[in-house]
Amino acid sequence: MPRIDDYIASRNLAVEDLARESFSDLRDRTGFSQSSANTFLVPFLDRVYHVRFPDFFFEDRDAPEKEVPIQEQVLILHYMAGSKPAPPEGHWISYREIPGASFYYSAFLKRAVEPLKNVFGHNTGGLKKAAGRLGAVEIPEGDNALEYFPFPKVPMRLILWAGDDEFGPEANIVFDRNIGSILSPEDVAWMAGMVVYRLIALSR
Repeated sequence: MPRIDDYIASRNLAVEDLARESFSDLRDRTGFSQSSANTFLVPFLDRVYHVRFPDFFFEDRDAPEKEVPIQEQVLILHYMAGSKPAPPEGHWISYREIPGASFYYSAFLKRAVEPLKNVFGHNTGGLKKAAGRLGAVEIPEGDNALEYFPFPKVPMRLILWAGDDEFGPEANIVFDRNIGSILSPEDVAWMAGMVVYRLIALSR
């Protein structure tokens, strides 16, 4: 588990690199819009952040007095640093197919897949409620599935299979093949976990 100092160091490094780029190049590459001449408008989960360039100060648009979690800041900055101009390819892969993901696979299961299965495996109504509040779209896969864009160029699909008297429910999360050129495997695991836990919160 990373320490807060690790997140701060990671944030500082990302800001140092991003500050060398132009605002317009970052806007066009990431797909984020702008709220002013030097501020990105960044929707993330059920929040919207203003991110100021070039110091990359984060502010919650609807609750400016609240501090934006450092983990979310780092993930957003990593997306901004790694996003490529090409759109999603429409070819879906498992987490294990992301280059270098094997080392983080157990963390991915623990942070994302298992909570998805355990909370929503017998609560499809709760998942549908949360999906609507998050802006995810239902798709015809498994017994219940969603497609969601945590970032403009990063789609993911969360898929559930209902259990029966003999077997429990199952779940999986898949990603567009472009994910490996945008985020590291560790970032993908964190992102998936953030999405699942926000869905859990919104389902209550």
